[in-house]
Amino acid sequence: MVGAVIHAIGCGFKEALFVPESINSPEDGATEPVRLPESDLESIEASVRKLLDQSAEQARQLDSLASAPAASPFGAFGMPGFAGMPPQPAPPEPRPILELEGEEYEDELDALSDWVDDFLIRVYGAEVTTAAPWCEQWQEHDDVVAWLHALWLAYQQHKDPEAGPAGLFVWHRDFLTHAMAATRAPGGPLSACMTDPDRPAHRLLPGPKPSIRSSSSAAEEPGANGGPDQAAG
Repeated sequence: MVGAVIHAIGCGFKEALFVPESINSPEDGATEPVRLPESDLESIEASVRKLLDQSAEQARQLDSLASAPAASPFGAFGMPGFAGMPPQPAPPEPRPILELEGEEYEDELDALSDWVDDFLIRVYGAEVTTAAPWCEQWQEHDDVVAWLHALWLAYQQHKDPEAGPAGLFVWHRDFLTHAMAATRAPGGPLSACMTDPDRPAHRLLPGPKPSIRSSSSAAEEPGANGGPDQAAG
């Protein structure tokens, strides 16, 4: 298409006649047509071809810019979440603390202890009495650790802006009240510990024994309580 246009323009130039006033006008007053030299026509044709090629290239560039997504001005700085950087991996899903082991458990317990000692007990820790016992070694009570860890996870969830303006109210109503009542109940897991702030105490209460079914299954396993393995010896 472009070649046909250029060819037509070139032919038009070659056929064009310029009729300026002749320097030496004939006696009858008529002017003589003057043709442009062939070399001038070729130069004009080359210029027109170059201009058309440039226009076509600019049109292609405009089309590509219109279809491409806008580049982020922060991409060159390597900022996460912006163009030029891979997406950040999602944080791991929280797990119940009693499912953790080793260093992972200790790190989680340290973080939980900071929250309990620096925030929870300082703000919501009522006076230590027989009706509301406490233990300065609560980290050794697995059930208390599980309760407080669940309360901490719920706190993180409900203080997030996505929880809405009523998020923390829901946390107080549905989580804080129940967790504190369960862990500090007069007959709860800390009832044998500190009931007077001036008399620190710590004692782990023994839990129920395994059920009869579990005990029977353990006794029937080979090698248990001097079973067939010992008899064979």
